[in-house]
Amino acid sequence: MLKNDLRKKYTGLRTSVSPPLLTAQSLAISNRLLSLNIWKHSYYHLFLSIASKKEIDTSFLLSILQGKDKEIVVPKIKGKQLEHYLLTDSTLFQQNHWGIPEPTNGLQVPEKQIDVVFVPLLAFDEQGNRVGYGKGFYDTFMERCRPDTIRVGLSLFEAEPCITDSGPKDVPLHYCVTPLKTYSFSKVSSKSS
Repeated sequence: MLKNDLRKKYTGLRTSVSPPLLTAQSLAISNRLLSLNIWKHSYYHLFLSIASKKEIDTSFLLSILQGKDKEIVVPKIKGKQLEHYLLTDSTLFQQNHWGIPEPTNGLQVPEKQIDVVFVPLLAFDEQGNRVGYGKGFYDTFMERCRPDTIRVGLSLFEAEPCITDSGPKDVPLHYCVTPLKTYSFSKVSSKSS
């Protein structure tokens, strides 16, 4: 299926997800993440949910990261790229014009310092390709990370067989976690497993 068709399909499917179901599915995804072998690292990049788009509620995952005393990095859109800021008790947030909560202050973190990236998406396929909103922010960002940085997609829905127009600029996932299943797409180097 083509990316644009998948965007339409999954944007429509999200609208039918009730708030209680979204909460339950978000919690299930967060609990399922605990079984992945990704928790020995230090720097974890976490997107903050766009409530109006019924994205996975990452507040549960945020609590897990805080409970494990991890360094949490959150994104901010700057032009056509993402900047990354360390989340602290003094971090202030403001919603941008897309409804994304973004840090307004803080210590910037270089991409090469990030160990694990939790990746937002609309859909993904059985090969680990993903479809986002089409702006390319995450592909550009993940391309700049270290080769051993672990990329974990979070999805409300199961995998499509194939995204037919995935290209060389698309950065594939290592894992994708849904409420019902954990998908593993490639061996993560022993340095980061």
